[in-house]
Amino acid sequence: MYEPSKLLKSFYVAGFQYYDGALVLDKLKPGTKLKMVPAPDNPYDPNAIELRYKKTKLGFVPRVDNGLLSVLAFYGHKGVFEARVLQVDPEAAPQEQVRVGVYVVDNR
Repeated sequence: MYEPSKLLKSFYVAGFQYYDGALVLDKLKPGTKLKMVPAPDNPYDPNAIELRYKKTKLGFVPRVDNGLLSVLAFYGHKGVFEARVLQVDPEAAPQEQVRVGVYVVDNR
């Protein structure tokens, strides 16, 4: 039986080099859950969604990927998706050190 992938999007954390991700990089492993926090007051992007590990802000969902997620969060459907670390590469350029996947939550 066909079952579609639950992976909806994958991307590098936008702005990772400007926030505190380097302080927790050693704690981030593939599969680590991240919190997605809407940031509608962001002066650069009203659809902005912050990515956090516990209380540490890592950066944002890239602008090109945040539209649908932002609309669903606005209308109360934040629980439909979850973000998880896919890949960590401490040797890469800061903007490419953490790759994240956004998955559809399976509520069957």
